[in-house]
Amino acid sequence: MTAGELLIVLTTVLLTIGFAALIVVLLRVLDALRDVRGEVRDLRNETRPLLDELRATTDEARSTVDEARHDLERFDRVLGSAEAIGDAVGGRVARTAFSSPAIKAASLARGTSHAWSRLRGGATSRRALTENVIDVHDRPSTVRRRRRA
Repeated sequence: MTAGELLIVLTTVLLTIGFAALIVVLLRVLDALRDVRGEVRDLRNETRPLLDELRATTDEARSTVDEARHDLERFDRVLGSAEAIGDAVGGRVARTAFSSPAIKAASLARGTSHAWSRLRGGATSRRALTENVIDVHDRPSTVRRRRRA
């Protein structure tokens, strides 16, 4: 055998070994690809019900938000109407209440009695000034009213 023939035989053997190794690698890649396809199929089968449930929950949440938005708009309209009515009635009632002659007479009598007691030199008692006042210094969690002695 000549050197050229030996080189051709060696090259053929090496190429055959290389193709065999390539075939083994490709078969392993094919097996891995088959396993991946099976896992993807299983994953789809498992996630399909979850996605359907997620869609249903999203639709339900969307309808709840729309309903809440509708209720909020309706409440806003009712509140606007109540404010308009309150402004219209409240101004009239306040004017009527504060312009009542009985209230004016009572406030004049009270003011006169305070002024008279100061002119006489008697200090207005603190108890009379703080009658029916909430005492927040003694107990912050309870409300106490001072009683007249």
